[in-house]
Amino acid sequence: MSDQQLQNLIKMINQISMNNLHHGEEHQAAEVVATHIKKFWARSMKQQIINYAESDGLELSPVSRLAVKRLAETQEA
Repeated sequence: MSDQQLQNLIKMINQISMNNLHHGEEHQAAEVVATHIKKFWARSMKQQIINYAESDGLELSPVSRLAVKRLAETQEA
């Protein structure tokens, strides 16, 4: 996946996170975001954002980081 594609994924997950902050605290919003990503993103997209979060992740919002962590945990299970 190209750098531009990764930047688009980062932008999308941060926007999804921002749009779900109304769910209350960060952990609740992160769960909603993780569920959205599981349902609507292709496997390759999910893996790319997980890899990014594990190697760097600096551009991810706090909610996005939590969501990706939750996503990674559910993919391992």
